[in-house]
Amino acid sequence: MDKIKVIIADDSDFVRDGMKIILDVDPDFEVLGCAANGREAIELAEKEKPDVFLMDIQMPVMDGIEATKIIAERGLGKVLILTTFDDDDLVKRALKNGAKGYLIKNHTPEHLKQMIKSVYNGAGVMDENILETLANQSASTSFELGNYTERELDIIKAVAEGLSNKEIAAKLFISEGTVKNYITTILAKEGLSHRTALAVYYLTGRKS
Repeated sequence: MDKIKVIIADDSDFVRDGMKIILDVDPDFEVLGCAANGREAIELAEKEKPDVFLMDIQMPVMDGIEATKIIAERGLGKVLILTTFDDDDLVKRALKNGAKGYLIKNHTPEHLKQMIKSVYNGAGVMDENILETLANQSASTSFELGNYTERELDIIKAVAEGLSNKEIAAKLFISEGTVKNYITTILAKEGLSHRTALAVYYLTGRKS
């Protein structure tokens, strides 16, 4: 496997250095550089071509949510928000701006590395407590739960959790082909082009 190229954006020297050490000792990762704010992260990305950003939210000059929007619009890489803030509004804004994942800074190094790999491979990832909160709120958003069968909702929730088709199949005791067919049908029903958009729609009630 090619090394996953990462840019770390955080205004804390301690956090940046710590995450860099964690990733540098793993042959699956290459840290291209570190940034103290969103603007620096964007400037670095335009030179270095990263795969994944580890992005804090509250930073000077340009915060992580604004930086995420620019990164997504320019196709500079995939953003995994890594922050101490679990405010629902911040989560929704980050997802709407194109973040592929949202984690709180309380995970083990191995779990963090697995989440980076998941984002790199096209899955969305979400802190479990945040996911539960947003999922409970989804009934009050414009996402219409009544449009789906119980099985379709199981599939949608699993997609929002960032599970792969293989993982969904194992969880629901159905074949990968059946999972793929369900997702294709659901995407067509909502006029969405990919599973990340479906996860964002389910969690925020907005089609992006």
